Amino acid sequence: MNISFNKIRGCFLGFLIWIIYRSLSLTWKIYIQEPDELKKNVFEKTPVILAHFHGDELALVALTPIYKIATMTSTSKDGELMNTVLHLLGGKTSRGSSTRGGVSALKGLIEHCRNGSNSSIAVDGPKGPIYEVKPGVFELSRLMKSQIFAAGVFCDRAWKFPRSWNKTYLPKPFAKIQVVWLGPSGPVTKQDDPRSPELAKTLQNQLFAAQQQAANLFGARTPQG
Repeated sequence: MNISFNKIRGCFLGFLIWIIYRSLSLTWKIYIQEPDELKKNVFEKTPVILAHFHGDELALVALTPIYKIATMTSTSKDGELMNTVLHLLGGKTSRGSSTRGGVSALKGLIEHCRNGSNSSIAVDGPKGPIYEVKPGVFELSRLMKSQIFAAGVFCDRAWKFPRSWNKTYLPKPFAKIQVVWLGPSGPVTKQDDPRSPELAKTLQNQLFAAQQQAANLFGARTPQG
C-alpha cells in the first residue's frame, strides 16, 4: 500500500513538474554544436553515451526528444519524480541505484540503448564530488562498445541552487542556452581499466573544454555587458 501511494504521489508531482518544465523550456532558445561523428551516429541510430556534469542536467533534459535519451533513475521519491518527467518528455528510464538494483538498472539501460536510445550519464554522480568523473561511464562504454561524447553548457540566465552539492541550476524563461558536444572518445575496450585515472582525467578535461567552448560561442553570439 505504501509503495503504491509513493508511486501515485511521484507520478502526480512528476506530472506537475513536467508541466512547469515543459512550459519553461518552450521559451528557451537552445543552440547546439555537434561533431560530425555524433550527427552520424544519431542519424544511423548507433547508440552513444552522452556524458555531462550533474549541474547541467536541467538544461540538457530539454534535449531528450532530439537524442532519444535513456538514463538510470533511482528508486527514491526524487527518482520517481524524474522518472515521470523523463517519460513524459519521450525518454526511457531504468530504475536502480548504486545501493539497490544497480545491476538490473544497468541491464535495463543497455536494453533501451539496443532498442534505439542513447544513454545520458552524469559522470560525477550519484553523490559527487562535483566534477569528479566516476568509472560508471567507462564501464557502460565497454559493455555497449559505444563512443562517449562530452557536453558543455552555457546559460545566460538561470535560477541557481548554491546549497546543492552539484551546483544545479534551472534556466529562466526566455533563456539562451549554448550546448557544445566534444568527442568522441572510446569505445573503452576489454583491455582498458574503467577505473583508470587517465581515462577519468581525459574525460574531465574534455568536459571542461566543452564548457569553455560553450561560453566562448555564447559570448561571440550575444555580447555580454
